[in-house]
Amino acid sequence: MPDSVKSLEHDKARRMRADLPDRLADHDTADGRMDGDVGVVVGLGATFSGQSVRSAAEVRVRYLETAGIFATYEDGFGAASSDPVRVLATGIELRPLFLGRWVTGTELGLTWSDLVIDSFGLEVGAFFEQPPYGSFGAGEANRGLQAGIGIELPILGRDNGPWIDLHGGGRWSDSTLGGAQVAGPSDRALYLTVTLAYHASFVAHLVDANDRAP
Repeated sequence: MPDSVKSLEHDKARRMRADLPDRLADHDTADGRMDGDVGVVVGLGATFSGQSVRSAAEVRVRYLETAGIFATYEDGFGAASSDPVRVLATGIELRPLFLGRWVTGTELGLTWSDLVIDSFGLEVGAFFEQPPYGSFGAGEANRGLQAGIGIELPILGRDNGPWIDLHGGGRWSDSTLGGAQVAGPSDRALYLTVTLAYHASFVAHLVDANDRAP
């Protein structure tokens, strides 16, 4: 190897060693998402579906901000236009972008943008709904498949704090999936849930029972 090339490599290595303290003290490139291994989201808002608007409350629990479970409750509070009257949905979600982008160093370095991009998620689960003039009990509740996507917007530009969460998709009753004729929104409908949510991370030691924060 020519001496000039060796000299350049030597200088590069020296500069890397020299700025190592600064790089170690750099800002959190995970934007706080690795401060805990479990994330909890609690939100209140509304669900828009066809001609219906229902109040909505949701709870989400996530592992490493990547995979988790959710439950959403919607209530029309007796509004004549609410069909169905109430909905309870639960399922699993997968947010495939965060860990891959973070580990490979392909984040943009812009906190707000990275948080929004990495919040993209896929959801699938089941729903149980109360049709008009029916009830959840006595076998009158419809049930079926729910599938959707989600995107979330951090109000303060950080992981822990208030967010605006958007989750939408489609719902298909068991009878519709079985080939029966669609009778109304209780059988097949699109939905969009908008909530003002609070995101918080906790150390639950699920990655390693003996791990400790640095």
